[in-house]
Amino acid sequence: MMNFARYFLWILVCILAVTFVFMGAEFDYNYIIPNRITRLAAIIIGGVCIAFSSITFQTITENKILTPAIMGYEAIYLLFQSLLVLYMGMESQIVIDKNSNFFLSIGIMLLYSWVIHRWLLAGENNNVYLLLLVGLVLTLLLSAFTQLIQFSISPGEFSLLLSYSQASFNRAQLSQLTIAAVLVGAVCIIIWKALPTFDVLSLGRYQATSLGIDYQVFIKRHFALIALLVATSTSLLGPTAFMGIFVANTAYMIARSPKHRLTLPSGCAIAIATFLIAQIMVEHLFNYKTTVGILVNLMCGTYFLMLILRLRKAS
Repeated sequence: MMNFARYFLWILVCILAVTFVFMGAEFDYNYIIPNRITRLAAIIIGGVCIAFSSITFQTITENKILTPAIMGYEAIYLLFQSLLVLYMGMESQIVIDKNSNFFLSIGIMLLYSWVIHRWLLAGENNNVYLLLLVGLVLTLLLSAFTQLIQFSISPGEFSLLLSYSQASFNRAQLSQLTIAAVLVGAVCIIIWKALPTFDVLSLGRYQATSLGIDYQVFIKRHFALIALLVATSTSLLGPTAFMGIFVANTAYMIARSPKHRLTLPSGCAIAIATFLIAQIMVEHLFNYKTTVGILVNLMCGTYFLMLILRLRKAS
């Protein structure tokens, strides 16, 4: 029964993908369909990033209501975009084009990740919970600085900044997608080869250590890989907030197994299907009067609230 559910997920993804590409396109192979295929590629890459980063992050932290966003990656991305708008104004898109912004954003987030990992995971000091706490505090601080900047810019500049704060597939360029696909593919292959270790790690830190897992080396390496996935996804699409919680927990429910070789593909299918449904609704139901980010955050935020209430009742 669970195999059928997983297969059905991918059949649904294929149906949604074909619907997204051809619905209302009138077989326009000169502009509409190529443009939609580019956005479909961004959706697939973003969905894979979110699924792999969220599920592996929850395994490492032993917590199913956390996502890598708690580490402040998205907050540092928004702060960087805010600083660009503050100092360059509307010309920021001219001075720093989309490709340069993409690479700079990835570089800034990876540098931020390296600093906090180097600081908190150096040597024998390997307290994951301290890392999460510091990440949460830094997220709040960075968000406060971003809001301060928003009060200092003009309405036109604020509308530009707002476009970066919402998930969108319209700003992805072919060159960005090519590089992102190579990066994400390499990271996913490394993580896939480590799935047996992740399965052991899901038993708990002390059990994994007693079974011979080099816990310190493993989490340092894979926190770095998770940071790369989040940096790529955020630079390509924008912040996705609660998306990871929804994707991961729905994947656990469908897979009905702690094995990552089952949960990760299911998570990818759920993320891609969610993005496709949101994008189709934006284009054909709301006529671009809302954004993918708003719809996704509304749905996933509601799910997160229901999950918290359910866990509270269970306890």
